[in-house]
Amino acid sequence: MPAPRPLRDIAVVAFAQTDHLRTSDELSEVEMLMPVLHEVLAQTGLKTSDIGFTCSGSTDYLAGRAFSFTMALDGVGAWPPISESHVEMDGAWALYEAWTKLLTGEADTALVYAYGKSSPGSVRDVLTRQLDPYYVAPLWPDSIALAALQAQALIDAGDTDEPALAAVATRSRASAADNSHAQLRGSVPRGEYAVRPLRIGDCPPIGDGAAAVILAAGERARDLCERPAWIRGIDHRIEAHGLGVRDLTDSPSSRLAAERAGAFERPVDTAELHAPFTSQEVVLRKALRLDDSVDVNPSGGPLAANPIMAAGLIRIGEAAARIQRGDSDRALAHATSGPCLQQNLVAVLEGDPR
Repeated sequence: MPAPRPLRDIAVVAFAQTDHLRTSDELSEVEMLMPVLHEVLAQTGLKTSDIGFTCSGSTDYLAGRAFSFTMALDGVGAWPPISESHVEMDGAWALYEAWTKLLTGEADTALVYAYGKSSPGSVRDVLTRQLDPYYVAPLWPDSIALAALQAQALIDAGDTDEPALAAVATRSRASAADNSHAQLRGSVPRGEYAVRPLRIGDCPPIGDGAAAVILAAGERARDLCERPAWIRGIDHRIEAHGLGVRDLTDSPSSRLAAERAGAFERPVDTAELHAPFTSQEVVLRKALRLDDSVDVNPSGGPLAANPIMAAGLIRIGEAAARIQRGDSDRALAHATSGPCLQQNLVAVLEGDPR
């Protein structure tokens, strides 16, 4: 069944991101975010007062304090009062909320931003807090250990092997060579295992970063951007919380989200996948039906830079930027949250015919 067409045409008209760094100790979240907000507004010529709706994505667990996102509003400028919302998720879900807001007709433009500082603490420990609090979290399995379980399941099923995973890492780092914002570029040190069968090169870097996009509806989008990246469909789905009841070699939620977003109606030429581990790209390629004709993660993807809470929004921004530059005509962008691809969002973006 074809995906339902949105009632209003909405597009990404601008995208900006920080240079992603291993640590940014000298900067607060606000100081890290403000240059990105200024840049994304400058691309369109808009002022904060021109934005109809603002939505952000972040997590208090990284910041280590409650309602930390309210501090980031200092970078946006919340006076005079603005229409604003926040999601305790990756910024891709903030974009989904903003897209929904624009569909209602209550606003014609939206600013979406996300940020994360992973460097101050142990991300592997922090992410255990998203696990089942009764049966799994008390065991303290960290994010890399759980990804290694998924990778081993794929190897046991014959879907991949360690050399194939190494090839994913090598391709990603090579693609990142042209991305000035990437944290890692060049050759991949295979080195020692992080958690067998995943080596260090199979895992995402820990780093700090932020990103922002501007959405606009209808003719307003064409006024602000020469070639808007129209969001033709967007959907997100979730797997069961219990890891033991899931098939870790597949991602039904990604497949369903892609179907509902219209990804399977026509081929895409580009896919920006939020696959923090090489093994997860294997799962997503199968679930999203991506063959070798599709340019996967031309930006380098999260294996080159993975600022938690912003990496998913960056996938949408990178896909949109390729459409705006004319490097792509129809792109798929994916974001994930939770262990082993538990929650998945898929967006399909298109440029006007050339």
